[in-house]
Amino acid sequence: MASFTGTPSSSVSSSGASYGVALSVLNLLFFMMGFITCLNDILIPYLKLIFTLNYTQVMLINTCFFGAYFVMSIPAGTLVERMGYKKGMILGFVLAAIGAFLFLPAAAYKAYGLFLGALFILATGIVLLQVAGNPFVAALGSPETSSARLVFSQAFNSLGTTIAPFFGTYLILSNLPDLDQATGASVDPSAVEIPYLIIGGLLVLIALGVSFIKLPDLRAGKNDENSTHRLFDFPHLVLGVIGIFVYVGAEVAIGSFLINYIGQADVMGLSEQEAGHYVAYYWGGAMVGRFLGSALMRVVKAQHLLVLQSVGAALCVLLSIMSNGSLAMYSILAVGLFNSIMFATIFTLAIKEVGSYTDKASGILCTAIVGGALIPLIQGALADNFGLKLAFFLPLLCYLYIAFYGFKGYAWRK
Repeated sequence: MASFTGTPSSSVSSSGASYGVALSVLNLLFFMMGFITCLNDILIPYLKLIFTLNYTQVMLINTCFFGAYFVMSIPAGTLVERMGYKKGMILGFVLAAIGAFLFLPAAAYKAYGLFLGALFILATGIVLLQVAGNPFVAALGSPETSSARLVFSQAFNSLGTTIAPFFGTYLILSNLPDLDQATGASVDPSAVEIPYLIIGGLLVLIALGVSFIKLPDLRAGKNDENSTHRLFDFPHLVLGVIGIFVYVGAEVAIGSFLINYIGQADVMGLSEQEAGHYVAYYWGGAMVGRFLGSALMRVVKAQHLLVLQSVGAALCVLLSIMSNGSLAMYSILAVGLFNSIMFATIFTLAIKEVGSYTDKASGILCTAIVGGALIPLIQGALADNFGLKLAFFLPLLCYLYIAFYGFKGYAWRK
């Protein structure tokens, strides 16, 4: 990846058309990333039944998907640096499309391993888009409003996550039989073919569209290739990496368990089909919060809003654990609203004042998205051993760390 300090903003601002087109493309990019990622929440209860998996085993879906961030973020950064952002985005869309199309043979052979492999390839495409997209948005304008700008673009990510549960519930979960009589053999795995065939086709069309669009070149210069170790001279960046890790982990873990959680007898006791619709409220809250947050950040300091949001999320999780029925359900759904500004705020606070190392810092922060692979897996193990409700103490601890980062960690300097 390349440096984003100084000159890129002025070069972009000199061309209003390029600026507008670039933001439109990035908003579409964020929408598709959110849509595809949220479909994992629909796949989890579906594949859990097909392959008779426990919570730990089914969380391998998130391990494969978000594990791609850990494995592929640094190579993706190198590719983007060499190819440029436009070609990097096109390649990302194409790889994601290939992963989506691979769901067809996975369903045909009814092989869990093939599903996981398809998810990894799809996620690799998303990694390319993510590594290019986040710092690109941050560079498209004034550094003072970078958090607000990234929050606004990520609102389109949340729009995708809000729509995806309805799409997935209608086309995938509606094919689940009555769970009282269901077995893995009674579930038709081909129900995932049409949704992912549509997704793959859309991704190919977007890649073709982007190939005809002129985007501004923000590659302002190169960093010293031998200076990566200096990144650890920035404590606020290191703490920010942990912040991204726990934030993504908590957000994904809650979303992944929502359908099963809402279906518990002491919560709402809803079927998978009924509970699937409520996932949209979780992700929709994040969408509303991001649109509001992008405006609030122009008058409230980003770090102060981060503390308020993370404490609010922690309290909602605690309330859900300690209650039953509709209160337990709606309090956990409300966490989505508080999640809204966290990723963008942690990201921009972490890369602040790292100078010419912004590109490498961005790559490392994207690698930390692997939290979405590991924390849900740990929560799955806790759920298997201590019950699903008590397992939610793990994301609660994650939000408390984020509150610490917004209160003090972001300001730590050597």
